[in-house]
Amino acid sequence: MSSHHVVREKQEPALLVLGLDNFEDELLGQLLEWSPTLIVTPDTAEILNAQGIKYDWLIANQADADLQSDVKLMPAGDDSFALAAMKCLVAQGYPSVNIVTDELDLHSFEFFADKINLVIYHDHKKIYPVTTGFSKWKPAGEIIELLLQPHNVQHSGLSVLAKDRLQTLHDGFFSLQFDQPFIFIAEEI
Repeated sequence: MSSHHVVREKQEPALLVLGLDNFEDELLGQLLEWSPTLIVTPDTAEILNAQGIKYDWLIANQADADLQSDVKLMPAGDDSFALAAMKCLVAQGYPSVNIVTDELDLHSFEFFADKINLVIYHDHKKIYPVTTGFSKWKPAGEIIELLLQPHNVQHSGLSVLAKDRLQTLHDGFFSLQFDQPFIFIAEEI
């Protein structure tokens, strides 16, 4: 017996693929499993096209980079590909986005942290913004990194390994409190 799921547009996080170096095909397959809106750059379009993966948007200033039919062009103008895509996703009301990138520039995403739920995959890490009072269950020995020089961070369930590198003490919840609107944290995947 098969099960059928109705996936509504924008129900699943959009997938923005800015770079695929050091990104495992299996994890990409998991991110593509529910057919998200897929946004690519000319470089990543070539890679995905070679793998037979259909994408929805191409970020480019000229349509000649289009490798597939029925693809919408997302002009970047003077913006970076990341900034152009984030502006478009927010303007179109997407509630969330997964981002795969080779080069991590969190400052490009800071402005959007309170406008769209975002998860960034970079260098075998899952990076996302959290607000004060954040807590999460993790097994003992997991590493949590605090990014962009957070200030006045208090934590429970974690031990300090280095300035912004923490480790879970035991199986269970850890929590973070701080005096900023949000901070980015990174977990190993």
